[in-house]
Amino acid sequence: MNLENQIYAVVDVETTGKGLGGNRITEICIVRMQNNQVLDKFVSLVNPQQPIPGFITQLTGIDDSMVDSAPLFSEIAQDVLVFFKDAIFVAHNVGFDYNVIRNEFKRLEIDFTSKRLCTVRLSRKLLPNKSSYSLGRLCYSLSIPLDNRHRAEGDTDATVILFQRLLSLDDDFEVIQSFLNTKSKESTLPPHVPKAQFDELPATPGVYLFKDQSHKVIYVGKAINIKKRVLSHFYTKKSKSYLMGQEMYHIDFEETGNEAVALLREADLIRHFYPKFNSAQKKPRNTYQIISYKNQRGIIQLAVAVSKSFDYSVITFYNRAQAVEKLEWMCEEFQLCPRYCSLQITTGRCTHYKLRDCEGICAGEEEVDHYNTKVNAAIDGLQNDKPTFIIKESGRTKSENCFVLIKDGCYQGYGYVDHDVAVNSIDECETFIERKTPNYHTYQIINTYLRKNEMRNVVSLDQLSA
Repeated sequence: MNLENQIYAVVDVETTGKGLGGNRITEICIVRMQNNQVLDKFVSLVNPQQPIPGFITQLTGIDDSMVDSAPLFSEIAQDVLVFFKDAIFVAHNVGFDYNVIRNEFKRLEIDFTSKRLCTVRLSRKLLPNKSSYSLGRLCYSLSIPLDNRHRAEGDTDATVILFQRLLSLDDDFEVIQSFLNTKSKESTLPPHVPKAQFDELPATPGVYLFKDQSHKVIYVGKAINIKKRVLSHFYTKKSKSYLMGQEMYHIDFEETGNEAVALLREADLIRHFYPKFNSAQKKPRNTYQIISYKNQRGIIQLAVAVSKSFDYSVITFYNRAQAVEKLEWMCEEFQLCPRYCSLQITTGRCTHYKLRDCEGICAGEEEVDHYNTKVNAAIDGLQNDKPTFIIKESGRTKSENCFVLIKDGCYQGYGYVDHDVAVNSIDECETFIERKTPNYHTYQIINTYLRKNEMRNVVSLDQLSA
């Protein structure tokens, strides 16, 4: 592309601030430039056809009365299109202004597209090592006048001067040409994150963390290919990805060597940081326990209860149906009474449709001690039904292995060992693992892994000791 006589349209919009999809323009300013000179300017208030929130009025000074008699966007759309004709769209944080204007045109069934440049990202490249790249801070550090802040014309006038400075620093257009290259993706990347951070991302399995300006974690994700997955967030037009990108300043990552541990680590980090833009794994999930207690007759009763860390819990489940199924198995296997296993509500003899092997404790036909002996045997059988094994997976390098430890049916954590290190017992495994707290999500991850892989990569306690 020959940029010598290229026309640029420098833009700023003020909006109602109601998320990307519902964000409507309240004011717009466009300045056409060519050969580093201003050709023309378009400025207009816009009736957004919705109330302007108080915090927006406080920021911009634009209120409902100011836009009440202003034109609708549909009434100025053709004028706006004229200003963008044959021009490259330029804005400070271009993704915001471009998407808001594109959505306004979309409501009018007009497909608006344009090449675009972001003066935030250009400034990072051509004016490195600034403490901040916000428009206000940049203008202050470069002695650029910024009058009428947070109004479309004031911000656009300052962006024009900034862009003129940037053009003078790139007199051969090498940087601008590289930014306009479709492969560079500069215009789609979050404005506050240096491209170098994206370049450093590995194409390996692991987790990634998006952080805001104060390094607070706002999103955690997992990936088979970290670089590809991170970039995919910003190729989409979804509102969540866009809003997340506006708050991002830093990216961290951890390589895990395999997808299974990436999933487990993601669940652990979401539980720890409770990030703003994660939703699914933050929803509370009930866990269930089979509990045992003695009633007034001295009979040991069993029941399924929502988990509250009962001291008399026998086993914990992350699904009520599985807990009931296991209780039915105990009842049938050890000839227990459905009434005293809380599987049937009755005050007399049990009459369960499926479980018919009760020996009469409910009717006074069985000794309490005999019945309680069977209950204790059932509890012991349940405890013995908790498997111990490891899941063996790829490590982070070719010279190491990764393993996930399940002990007595409960997820313990994961660890990495070099190929030449022999691990021959669970005790030895435990010296290598990073301890983790099991929860509903880790339970689901491990169960899904076992179903999907049909027990491949699973090493039992007997095999480990052999």
